[in-house]
Amino acid sequence: MAGKILPDGQEDGAEPPKIRQLRLLVNGLMLTLTVGFIIIVVAMLTRLNQVPAPVALPESVELPTGESARAVTMGSDWVALVTADADGQERIRVYDRMSGAPRGEIAIEGGN
Repeated sequence: MAGKILPDGQEDGAEPPKIRQLRLLVNGLMLTLTVGFIIIVVAMLTRLNQVPAPVALPESVELPTGESARAVTMGSDWVALVTADADGQERIRVYDRMSGAPRGEIAIEGGN
């Protein structure tokens, strides 16, 4: 039950039990949210500060004379280079990722 109402409009003393429960619940949720946010920020900072492992690439890849590399992409055990010759004919050349040995070639139709 509510306490006496004082002349300035304030109540004296005790708050109703439901209001006390609500206040404790809101404070508990605020504390949980704050702790959770701090944990997420710390986890993100920890992950973002890790140095990624270097990518294993072949020492060198031999392109045919007159061709230049335009793009590179990597798979689990291969490296693909898009090359173009002096005439503008583009090809995708696939190489072994560890040794750099050629594995295949595909001509791209409609190249520049």
